Amino acid sequence: MVDVDTALRASAYSGKKGSGSKGGEKKPSTLEPFDPSSHAEKEKADAISMWLVIVFGLTVALVMRFYMMPGMNSSQQILWLLPVLMVALIRPLHQLAVPDRFFELFTTGNWVRASFLYLFTWLALSFVLVNPPIADIAAPHLADAIDIANSEGISDFDLDGNVYEIRISQDSIPIILGLGVRDNVDAQNSTMNLTVHKVGQMDPIVSVSGLVSEIADDGPSDTFDTVDPDDWVRGLKKNSLTGEFSGPKVAPHSEDVSMAWDLCPDGCDPGEYLVHISLVEEGEMIPWQDGDNTWEREYTLSIIQSSS
Repeated sequence: MVDVDTALRASAYSGKKGSGSKGGEKKPSTLEPFDPSSHAEKEKADAISMWLVIVFGLTVALVMRFYMMPGMNSSQQILWLLPVLMVALIRPLHQLAVPDRFFELFTTGNWVRASFLYLFTWLALSFVLVNPPIADIAAPHLADAIDIANSEGISDFDLDGNVYEIRISQDSIPIILGLGVRDNVDAQNSTMNLTVHKVGQMDPIVSVSGLVSEIADDGPSDTFDTVDPDDWVRGLKKNSLTGEFSGPKVAPHSEDVSMAWDLCPDGCDPGEYLVHISLVEEGEMIPWQDGDNTWEREYTLSIIQSSS
């Protein structure tokens, strides 16, 4: 047991010992003086810098959208590389536009914050200017590659990029080829050209051209609906957050324009089948010089007879 008097004496001794040369430096007990006028000048300098950078970011976004893009036929690297490189102009711009009494107050932290503010301002406005309802730079495309309906005789499959390999255990199998067209505005009013032909044969198995809506209504949409969603070889699309299945991977969303073709009613022999698809979208919202968004892809459906 330690009584109160002993504890107080020990505490006093410890305080005296800490204030000596071995106890370390004594922390100052006074606050640094606050200069309201200096603080106000720094706030004004920061405000001027903020608005200058915001206007700079907005100007760059507008120039890229209404001057650069109308002179191009498609998206190019310069559309993002040039604005990013313009970060180097932030300090010279301040030297030119900001009075000297404010410019002298800027530190390295100001340049770092100004750079990030410029980039975020440019990105935010650019996103608004190139997407609906103001504009549309996204071309129609396939929702998720191609797929075929499951049938007896398929032993294995593998989709690697643009090559879809199907292994069969029979001499031939019936093939229903499916796909889904997707766009961020109106996929049905896009123009599609699709050809399917077997390597080594001159005449195509499928050759269609026209509006996506007209092609789909002419039978391919009904053919797609005849296949149960669980019967597509690549299976169903699973939501990573909810764990629920939304539909077949080839066309998981209800807005996708789903189509399918029966390539070989009597059975397709082993070989390579080339599926060439091009999609074109035209409209006033498209900012490119030629006034359209284009997308083109060729898939190889490779049917291989398994030895087992």
